[in-house]
Amino acid sequence: MNILILSASTGGGHMRASRAIENYMSEHDESANVKIVDSLLYINPILNKTVTSGYVYLATKTPKIYGKLYELTNKEDRWISFVSRLNYLFANKLLPLIDEFKPDVIITTHPFPTEMVSILKSKELVNIPLVCIMTDYAPHKTWVNQQVDAYIVSNDDMVKEMSNIGIKEEVIYPYGIPIEQVFFEKKDKDLVLDELELNPNLPTILMMAGSFGVTNVFKIYEDIININRDFQVIVITGKNQKLYDEFAKVINKSEKQTKLIYFTDEVNKFMQAADIIITKPGGLTITEALASNIPMAIFDAIPGQEEENADFLINHNMAIKLEKGQSCDKLIEELLINKEKLNNMKEACKSFDKNDSSKNICALINELVENNKI
Repeated sequence: MNILILSASTGGGHMRASRAIENYMSEHDESANVKIVDSLLYINPILNKTVTSGYVYLATKTPKIYGKLYELTNKEDRWISFVSRLNYLFANKLLPLIDEFKPDVIITTHPFPTEMVSILKSKELVNIPLVCIMTDYAPHKTWVNQQVDAYIVSNDDMVKEMSNIGIKEEVIYPYGIPIEQVFFEKKDKDLVLDELELNPNLPTILMMAGSFGVTNVFKIYEDIININRDFQVIVITGKNQKLYDEFAKVINKSEKQTKLIYFTDEVNKFMQAADIIITKPGGLTITEALASNIPMAIFDAIPGQEEENADFLINHNMAIKLEKGQSCDKLIEELLINKEKLNNMKEACKSFDKNDSSKNICALINELVENNKI
């Protein structure tokens, strides 16, 4: 079975979800021949650079403008129509790839290729199942296409929310966002801390800068190390050398034991070691944290999908919000002091059990492919 996954590199989550599905299928289905393609890069490298660089600039430098565009494309048809016209122009560019690979099913993890394949299906140029994996915790109209055979969404709330914007409930599956299975593997926390040369008897706070390596995480660190309680910190800066160097200058002077990590492909290990994670609410990162059952303190949510992700977590008692420009030491100290509150948040994370996400998606894909052959 040939499985084509079309994604995009606007943020890290879309490609991470793609790789999670690829890895699961490669391990559990011998018939699966999976190909991941960065759709915008395939269509045109200049288009890809324009879109991805534009997204990063808007999201990090002018978040209010990005948030307004997100809102407009979710409410006003003329903005949706503008995005659709662009996708219509580029949809046929995917045909050589589809004709050459001959997929039995197409999976998309980004709204642009989702609409492009939907256009090809509506023109009867493609006649195979289309499965869309949405990588956030609330819907947006740019994902909505009537030619999608199955929507995989992150949570049960989204079934009704998707229905309200025109998607039939019978094609919505709240299986959860696929992540690497290693995040669901429970390890002995004390052994992990010992391996990381950290103290098993101290609370551990994990701080992650996010895919853009945002610098506000440094200000938060400066806040929390003044808390008059014993705890230790793990900081992962991502591929941000400037931020890493800034931390390296201060951690040796800090009274709080701090382990500084530049980049790692073992995030699961650090999540297993943590009692609290301070992070931006990107869809994949919070899914990994939920799988690891860690209460979250959310900062710097980008207006739009990240704010909606944060709202979902807060409404379900899985996270607290650190307000921009305000000292966060009291909020973090309260979590460290109030064991009952922290435990309730941990139990809420634990009850959000999506460990069968990839398994369920794989089974659904097989079912759709078989039905398409009839």
